[in-house]
Amino acid sequence: MADPLPPRPAAAPPPDRYQIERLNTLYDLKDGPRRRGLRGVLDRVRRILVAPLFARQREFNATLVDHLNRNATVGTEVHLASERTIDWFQRTMGTTLDEMRRYQHALLARDRRSDSAVAMLASAHEELRASLGVLHQATQNLKREVMRLAENGVVVSAAPAASGTVTAPSGSQLDPLDSHKYVGFEDQFRGSQDDIRQRVSEYLDIFQGGSDVLDIGCGRGEFLSLLRERGISARGVDLNGAMVDVCREHGLDASEADALTYLRSLPDGSLGGIFAAQVIEHLEPRYLTSLLDAAFDKLRPGAPIVLETINPACWFAFFESYIRDITHVRAIHPDTIKYLLIATGFQHAEIRYRAPYPEHDKLQKLASQPSLGDSVETLNANVEKINRLLFTYLDYAAIARRP
Repeated sequence: MADPLPPRPAAAPPPDRYQIERLNTLYDLKDGPRRRGLRGVLDRVRRILVAPLFARQREFNATLVDHLNRNATVGTEVHLASERTIDWFQRTMGTTLDEMRRYQHALLARDRRSDSAVAMLASAHEELRASLGVLHQATQNLKREVMRLAENGVVVSAAPAASGTVTAPSGSQLDPLDSHKYVGFEDQFRGSQDDIRQRVSEYLDIFQGGSDVLDIGCGRGEFLSLLRERGISARGVDLNGAMVDVCREHGLDASEADALTYLRSLPDGSLGGIFAAQVIEHLEPRYLTSLLDAAFDKLRPGAPIVLETINPACWFAFFESYIRDITHVRAIHPDTIKYLLIATGFQHAEIRYRAPYPEHDKLQKLASQPSLGDSVETLNANVEKINRLLFTYLDYAAIARRP
């Protein structure tokens, strides 16, 4: 809707000519009718004596009336001119406002087109960045597979093989040639390396003063690099060859191997700590219990084990994080993993919750209203119950030590 024109400014009132005509008829002091007799004689004597005084009064009156007549005429002309000026100003202002509105609408339309173009470019940039990242990892993975085949004496040819196939290692949930895709998944949904470093840094103090720490499912090596910065010797193991390549690019000690097989190959009591972040939800129950048994055997007395995973007791974490990852096998309740640690022989088991859901995003309570009686209190109690189910801690860590 177009903006209305500004209100018309108040014009000066027209000149007051109400008394002009009266002044034109009364300014001249004329003699009254002539009388006879003694009165007539007295009138003539008065005119002779007073006439000089009245002459100056007549001159003054005539000058004043002439001045008033002239100013009344000029005032009328000024008034008419001001009326014409105001009308012209109104018309000009209306035209200018119309032009400004059209220009404003054109600018808004151009801004909308620009915003749409920027959004499309941003989306295309993100897709291109993700595609390039996946392509880079695929290249690294292909190089690794080619080198492995060469080490095994397999002749790599561009032509199709006449017979035989190469299969992925047993136990992997992803084909080796597709492992780069999971790296891209981690980048997009779990967070950048800086984000993960920030999250796992809180576990460093548990391993302070230790050595020979094993990071199971080391991923891109965030925790390994933190341990190295603290002067704690550590190594990692991961089934995803692309992840291991990332670790090695950063000079970290990492091996592509099955965790249980790797653990069983180590001497008993050779490890000063075990760390596994976001790993146990990928394991079958039988495999998990076997892994805990092997970890107990390989840890030194007093050495810690830290198992971080998604908290399925928080419904938001379960539905937004757990089921998003297709490699997840089973959600593990904090009470369950604590019991398994104790049953395996570990001591001082505890559950440490982390990543609290933001308070401002939770369901909010209502302010007390006397007119509603106990209804508000009941509603707020239900809100608290729902918050405890839906919006608590997104992750937890089970921490224990070998006696």
